Amino acid sequence: MQLLTTGEASELATRWRRTLSAGAAEVTAATIRQWASRGHLQSAGLDDRGRPLYALADLARAEHATRVRALRLVGITAP
Repeated sequence: MQLLTTGEASELATRWRRTLSAGAAEVTAATIRQWASRGHLQSAGLDDRGRPLYALADLARAEHATRVRALRLVGITAP
């Protein structure tokens, strides 16, 4: 299982969002922390400094769910 730090998770989620939004969206480290605090993303462990690590699959699910919800709020139905 691949585990990502908050920074790595935000960089990867930003690449995914930018691919889907023609380069317009960014997912910051603060966004990753918000997803975690709101229960959208669970920590899969801690690094050697006690910082949370996130599983790649969990990150993908959280990014997709929050993107779909954001689009739905503006009246766009996403796949």
